Amino acid sequence: MRYILKAILLIYLIQFSNLLSAQTYKKIDRVVIDAGHGGKDPGTVGKKSKEKDIALKLALKVGNYIEQNLPDVKVIYTRKTDVFVELYKRAKIANKEKADVFISIHCNATTSPNAVGTETWIIGATKGARNLAIAQKENAAILYEADHEKRYDNFDPNSPESYIIFELFQSAYREQSENLATLVQKQFSTRLHRVDRGVKEAGFLVLVNTTMPSILVEAGFLSNPAEEKYLMSEKGQNEIASGIYRAFKEYKHQMEQDDMQAQMEAVKRDSILAAEKKAKANVEAVAADNNQELIFGVQFMTSKKVFTNGSAELKGMKDVWRYQDKGYNKYVSGRFKSIDEANTYAKKVRANGFSDAFVVAFIDGKRISKRKAIKMMNK
Repeated sequence: MRYILKAILLIYLIQFSNLLSAQTYKKIDRVVIDAGHGGKDPGTVGKKSKEKDIALKLALKVGNYIEQNLPDVKVIYTRKTDVFVELYKRAKIANKEKADVFISIHCNATTSPNAVGTETWIIGATKGARNLAIAQKENAAILYEADHEKRYDNFDPNSPESYIIFELFQSAYREQSENLATLVQKQFSTRLHRVDRGVKEAGFLVLVNTTMPSILVEAGFLSNPAEEKYLMSEKGQNEIASGIYRAFKEYKHQMEQDDMQAQMEAVKRDSILAAEKKAKANVEAVAADNNQELIFGVQFMTSKKVFTNGSAELKGMKDVWRYQDKGYNKYVSGRFKSIDEANTYAKKVRANGFSDAFVVAFIDGKRISKRKAIKMMNK
C-alpha cells in the first residue's frame, strides 16, 4: 500500500511541476505502446489464443501505423517480443522517454461466453464489481514478479481493500486521458461497428505511475468464441490497430491545434501589449509592510512570466499583486483584513475561470500559513 501512496505523491510532484507554467498543450511526438502481459504471464487465455500474443500483435500494428503515417512521432514499445516486463518498468520506460501518451493494449474475458465489445480505461477509483474484476485481472500480472510483495508493499491485486487507495488518486492528465479514451471508443463503434462498452476508470498499476495522458484498451473478449476468432484474424487485428491509430492521430491533431491557437493568440496579445507597454506597468510585487499588517488575498495563477496589469492572462482580475517562490511568480488578487471576505472573494475568482484559486495570508510582505493567520486574528 505504501508503494501506491509513494507513487501518488511522486506523480503529484512531477505533474505539478509540469503544470506550473502555461496550461497549453505541446507537440505530441512521443508515444509509448504497451503490449499487455508477455513471457511467463499469458494474461487472459481463450480456447485458442492467449492475451499476451494478441496484445503484442496489436501493439506492433498500432506502432507500425503511427510510424508509417506520422513520421514526426517516435514510437517506443515496452516490448516487441514475447518477454515478461514488470508493470512498474512499463511506466518507468514511458517516464524516462518523456512520452506524451501511454497506450496499454489488452484483451478482455469474463465467465460468460456472451460478453462482447470494447472498453477503454483510465486511472481512477475502482467502483463496482465489474470494474474491480477487470483491475484485478490486469494487476494480477505482479504475481509473476519475484519480489512483488516487497516492491508493491504487500499490495494484493485480489483484495478489494487494496483498491481503496486509488480513490485518493486524481491525475492531472485525467481530462486528456478521458478525451483519448473517448476517441478510441468512437473509432471502435462508428468505424468498426464494435459494441461500445464505454470509457471507464479503475485502479490499474500499469497506469498509476505514468506522468502523461494514459489509457488501457480492452480490445475484445477472448471468452467469446466469435470475438476471439475476430481478434485472432489478420482482418480483426488490422481493424482494431487502425482504430487505435486513428484515435491517436485525432488526439494529436486536437492537442496541437489547441497549442497552435494558443500560440497565435499569445503573439496577438504580445503585439498589443508591446504597443501599450509604456502605458502599463508590471504587476506590483508584494513589499514589506512596516506596520506588520495582516492581509489576505486570493492566489489564482502561477507563471514564470511577469505580467502587466490588464494583460489577457489575468482575465480582468482587479487589485493584482504577486510574490515569488522558487523562481515562479504567484499572482494574488485583493487585499482583505478578514479571511471571511477573502473566502467570499475566492468564489468569484473561481467563477472567473481560475478554478484552483485559494486564499493566502501575508504579514510584512511574507506569506504565512492560514492557520497561523487565524491564530493571530484570535489573539
